[in-house]
Amino acid sequence: MTTANEVVSGNGAKPGAVRPSAAEGYASDQEVRWCPGCGDYSILKQVETVLKEQGKPKEEIVFISGIGCSSRFPYYLDTYGMHSIHGRAPAIVSGLRAVRPELSVWMITGDGDALSIGGNHLIHLLRRNVDVNVLLFNNEIYGLTKGQYSPTSPEGAITKSTPMGSVDHPFNPLALCKGADATFIARAMDRDPKHMREVLLAADAHRGTSLIEIYQNCNVFNDGAFEVFTEKASKPFRTLFVEHGKPLVFANGTKGIKLDGMTPVIVDLGDGSTSLDDLWIHDQHDSFKASILVRLFDDQVQEGAMPRPFGVFYVAARASMETKLNAQVALAKQKKGPGDLDALLRGERTWTIQ
Repeated sequence: MTTANEVVSGNGAKPGAVRPSAAEGYASDQEVRWCPGCGDYSILKQVETVLKEQGKPKEEIVFISGIGCSSRFPYYLDTYGMHSIHGRAPAIVSGLRAVRPELSVWMITGDGDALSIGGNHLIHLLRRNVDVNVLLFNNEIYGLTKGQYSPTSPEGAITKSTPMGSVDHPFNPLALCKGADATFIARAMDRDPKHMREVLLAADAHRGTSLIEIYQNCNVFNDGAFEVFTEKASKPFRTLFVEHGKPLVFANGTKGIKLDGMTPVIVDLGDGSTSLDDLWIHDQHDSFKASILVRLFDDQVQEGAMPRPFGVFYVAARASMETKLNAQVALAKQKKGPGDLDALLRGERTWTIQ
């Protein structure tokens, strides 16, 4: 495993050295090589801000990424990190957490890296509940390989690999995560940095796999994919910011969402027929309502469609994989003492082939 300074040493630091103090910030000395205007810059800044607020020693923080534009992230932070291989960051994260449970581990991935070649690895990371913060940058396109459609590209998307429009049905990433029994599910966007920072802090406080889908604009190959959620004129009516214990309200407080049985319904709060007490109160620990919330997803540009939710959708308390694993190791040592690999290989469960 390497630090960013080891990749290209530009500050005279001895190879392998980590700055002892976090007070000066967490940015590395590497040139940030993303396209000007890319949403990744905003995410990097907020992660740096969160790390600085928390003040953890740099040698206790690790960023692991897969492949893609987002996965250059570890180079730009003065912490330990690894730029790994396509879709396999969850496997490396799981191994690291198994042997170094005291570290703060972050996984950086994109919609192609996580949901295409890495899809199988991601769902098992979630169900095992490895204690890691997963930041899934979603720009609904393959950026690094120059504009092919991705698993989250909408049907009909015109791209270099779908010149007549994509015929694939896209993933709903958070519905996928809910189906895999993730214990922390959230969504943020690059153009709302204050809200993103709050979600990042909540994710880092959670023990288990925290997954944040971050809408990230690719201004070269898919510019404006999320502008309906970010532009001043449309944002109030197309976004729903959820907060634990508070009613679901949007459109500058003029509209809300209530449940008719288990069906969400938009209501007008200005005509006096509905009060805040009648609305759906967000409970981030309610698994059934979270399953409905992640489905407020389709037809984002159609008139009268449900707004897209942002914030922390669901949080559940469940022991992490490494907690259970290390408990087994401690129990085995208590019962039998240190393990003996040679005795295991030469034990009773062997046979000779004649």
